[in-house]
Amino acid sequence: MRILVIDDSEDGRDLAEAMLLAAGYEHVSTAGSAAEAYHLLGIGGTADPIAIDLILLDIVMPGVDGIEACARIRSDRRYGTVPIIMVTALGDTDSLSNAFVAGATDYITKPVNRIELLARARSALKLKAELDRREAREIELSRLASKSGDRRASNWIDPATGLFAGEMAEAYLLADENFPPGSETSVIALEIDRLSAHQATMKQPEPAILARVAGAVRATVAAVGVVAAIYRDGVIVLVLPDQSGVSATKFGETLRASVAKLGIANPEAIAAHHVTASVAVVTGRVNGAGRIPLLTRAIATLAEITAAGGDRVVPQCA
Repeated sequence: MRILVIDDSEDGRDLAEAMLLAAGYEHVSTAGSAAEAYHLLGIGGTADPIAIDLILLDIVMPGVDGIEACARIRSDRRYGTVPIIMVTALGDTDSLSNAFVAGATDYITKPVNRIELLARARSALKLKAELDRREAREIELSRLASKSGDRRASNWIDPATGLFAGEMAEAYLLADENFPPGSETSVIALEIDRLSAHQATMKQPEPAILARVAGAVRATVAAVGVVAAIYRDGVIVLVLPDQSGVSATKFGETLRASVAKLGIANPEAIAAHHVTASVAVVTGRVNGAGRIPLLTRAIATLAEITAAGGDRVVPQCA
């Protein structure tokens, strides 16, 4: 992983660099000012930018301070997902609040504590790795759509929810290069409980409810490498490569809770007075076309869950 330390203090730069190098991070670059950082990152110039996975940025610097530098870096789409940890000796909440508004991911205080620095760095780099995996999967889905001979995004993105069309999940499952050999694969299927009854009672168009639920799903999966798609009947499916049944079930519980937190009124619901969701999780160690049954089994299980009252997560092993 590649880290950039931005601090006008030479001692501060050297200390942070030494801590990171001692922890095994071999690719650490430093900059003594915002201008020098912009140059290294290729912001506002023609220089070839260095590749960066994490930025440590001092708040108090002469000229352009860390908050302004953070906002400028974050405005460049190349660094939209790069974690930025602010380093500050200030105790006032206003500076930290402004830093987060500018796009900061986290912060640590001076004098820098080695254990705290490394813990925050590991957490931020893990997040960056997951975001990179998610972006790579979205690119792969786009490639699969193009291979089908239809390059129009409207045919593989559901316009009401912004999720991939369900068929894209199937294409993704069939591509062996997306899955580590011999690893477990988990598929999650989610369905809104008694959606038709809710629609008839509340006179609310189905796409509006689906859009809100899909938004909650997207927010939940934003930081992890998960492919989310939706079928025309409203069933949302998620593909989790290299995920055990235990971790996938926990993720399914998080999804179910995120739907409940929307608080969409539904007097027709059985388990609660708000919109709830049924979630099926199926996990197996299969290859190639053998992954498709994971999907079909998860979707088929939804009917059993809703018949039993819904609003629950049911895990299964293939």
